[in-house]
Amino acid sequence: MTRPVPLSGRVPGNVRAAVDELGGRSVVLVRIQPEQRRGALDAEAGATLAAAAEAALDARLPLVGVMASSGADVRDGIPALDGWGRAARAFGRCSGVVPILIAVTGPTLSGPSLLLSMADVVVMTSDASAYVVGPAAVSSFTGEDVTPQALGGAGVHAHQTGVAAAVTDDEESALELLAAVLAHLPDHCDVEAPCWPTADPLERATPEAGALLPPTSTGSYDVLEVARAVVDDGEVLELWAAWAPNLVTALATVDGRPVGIVANQPLALAGSIDIAASQKGARFVGLCDAFNLPLVTLVDTSGFFPGKDREWRGMIRHGAQLVGAYARASVPRVCVVLRKAYGGAYIVMDSKTMGNDICLAWPSAEMAVMGARQAAEILHRGEDAEARAAREAEYATNLLNPWTAAERGYVDDVIDPADTRRAVGGALAVLRSKRERLPHRAHDNLPL
Repeated sequence: MTRPVPLSGRVPGNVRAAVDELGGRSVVLVRIQPEQRRGALDAEAGATLAAAAEAALDARLPLVGVMASSGADVRDGIPALDGWGRAARAFGRCSGVVPILIAVTGPTLSGPSLLLSMADVVVMTSDASAYVVGPAAVSSFTGEDVTPQALGGAGVHAHQTGVAAAVTDDEESALELLAAVLAHLPDHCDVEAPCWPTADPLERATPEAGALLPPTSTGSYDVLEVARAVVDDGEVLELWAAWAPNLVTALATVDGRPVGIVANQPLALAGSIDIAASQKGARFVGLCDAFNLPLVTLVDTSGFFPGKDREWRGMIRHGAQLVGAYARASVPRVCVVLRKAYGGAYIVMDSKTMGNDICLAWPSAEMAVMGARQAAEILHRGEDAEARAAREAEYATNLLNPWTAAERGYVDDVIDPADTRRAVGGALAVLRSKRERLPHRAHDNLPL
């Protein structure tokens, strides 16, 4: 291991930065030391944070942070706020150019907590917490007494907010996990991620993938097992597993090349899409697109999860986040429809309509506006039960299959599940030279 090279090493304060190594890769490592005034950020500390981010941007190196901070230093006044603002701006400039990975190892309050949302991947230790407004202020404003862990503990951010991609026991394990994430990412947006050595043949058959499907279309199975069958050596690094578990987002490799996996999870909400799943998927698709990771999407969803509460909370607006993420993604995109792909959810999950490059389907795929029973109840509601049952069977036979979509070019090939790894790997190999010329504009204005 090479010796760390300090950045702003003589600047006083509780922030230390250096060009260091993580998992054998050179990174800019910045650390907020909580031993001094609980990691409060004065003007000098903010300047060091900004200098670290600017160095990462200039050198095109990943930016890795270890954070525990009580926020802007009250004793420093407005200069502390100015320092944090400069750091936030520098982090913003890094976004999408170099990976930003953060380990939260203790209480992280106020301004510094907002830096977490600017990172690509955040890992929290089990005793860490993060919130913008602390328990005392919550009690003062609302009269509600709440502990730091209940307000913004690692469990809250892993299950409820999606801030934490994972929770680990300590700082060492948090950095090990970030190193595993970094191993799937390039140093910056202008290069590809490094290849992995693998002895797993691309032509390996995957009969176990198809065997996972239950005999009935309403049965559940673990889509992660399908992903493990397809990728190299069965190794999948799932991120945000506890948040929106109805959608899987994971990193893996196929033929030694890192990819991002997005998959509906039938074990949770029958794989339907809700607000959190749309946000989670959009964030992950954006991460993969920013850092040149091809996307493999595994589809098995009956649609958007219904409910007044979700509609009131903005299902229209948030559901469009996943639409926008796929629509703007320019990396190679391969979609495999495993079973259900109904209605708007069919479109959202990287359909051919959304511009994916290769769309594959298993013979078990059901691609239609809705399921056969719902269609019969709407189209033939005036008929008796026996007639509706006959119409349901007719609808299922004629429309709930991948062949109809394939005849119209919406599916490129209907494959045997045992050929899934070969077909996905072959598609990714063909798309390796894919390049898209993006329209000239400052940015789109799709939902955030």
